[in-house]
Amino acid sequence: MQEVYEFLKKAETYYLATVEGDQPRVRPFGTVDLFEGKLYIQTGKRKDVSKQLQANPKAEICAFMNGTWLRVSGTLVRDERIEAKKHMLDQYPSLQSMYSAEDDNTEVLYFKDAEAVFSSFTAPPRTVRF
Repeated sequence: MQEVYEFLKKAETYYLATVEGDQPRVRPFGTVDLFEGKLYIQTGKRKDVSKQLQANPKAEICAFMNGTWLRVSGTLVRDERIEAKKHMLDQYPSLQSMYSAEDDNTEVLYFKDAEAVFSSFTAPPRTVRF
């Protein structure tokens, strides 16, 4: 999982795919954190992406860097603990002007039953499960 985290952190931008009814939705994200041995992302509860994940928590993210792409799929689980939110926001001080660990909007989610696949055109795919 450390390798997955480091790839996403270095890539800086990844794309999160969710579904809304029968319509796929994809958008860029940049927050990623390791907390208590779990891979987390962050958003706001007022956003459509949050509503989509509450209706169907299965999601996939994809990032590309230096000829390699990473796809992580699994179930995203909301973590309401202040400690988890604070840890994420400590990693991204620029978000602290928009979010707070104590507000009703900040949402952090971790991957459960995740599969990460590293792929490129020059090497066979490699899978990491966590």
